[in-house]
Amino acid sequence: MHIRAHLRTVNRHRRLVRHYCFQLGLYWQGLTHDLSKYSPTEFWRSVKYYQGYRSPNDQERIENGVSLSWLHHKGRNRHHFEYWIDYCLNPDGSVYMGGCKMPIKYVAEMFCDRIAACRVYQGDKYTDASAYEYYQHSRGHILIHAETDALINRWLLLLKEEGEARACAQIREELQQAKAAKKHKNTKKTTESKV
Repeated sequence: MHIRAHLRTVNRHRRLVRHYCFQLGLYWQGLTHDLSKYSPTEFWRSVKYYQGYRSPNDQERIENGVSLSWLHHKGRNRHHFEYWIDYCLNPDGSVYMGGCKMPIKYVAEMFCDRIAACRVYQGDKYTDASAYEYYQHSRGHILIHAETDALINRWLLLLKEEGEARACAQIREELQQAKAAKKHKNTKKTTESKV
């Protein structure tokens, strides 16, 4: 059993995500990130399939054809694009399975999550390009909304090309702009409903 090693991995990952989320002003998300990893469904399966250099979910999938830990996790954590997969409607009314657009604050948490995961699993091999390169391996064959894909890709590319400080400053600015736009929209709606 790898109880201590897995717990260290989870705690280190959460500490790193918290650090990045705090830089972006996402304090609550930083504090509550991945708490489901401590649930019995996720924790004990991850201990059983722990390897230390990659997600235990990968090994569980290899051995069982499915990761019950991952299914539990992605259904409870909004920073995963998989949480946002649902039936969607085409303009003609036909239905397809696809990714829904993620709110920007969860895309920002996904950015933090990807950096932290790469740092934890790659160790000394980590570079500012790691999260971008990892994302490129799955891009094009995942069910993610086109706007969400473009946003996370742009932010990860910024990280790769200009580093953490610049990427975090840019994302924080975009989050503040989105918050201001939402506040303005809500104020406008309230004013219009009073008329």
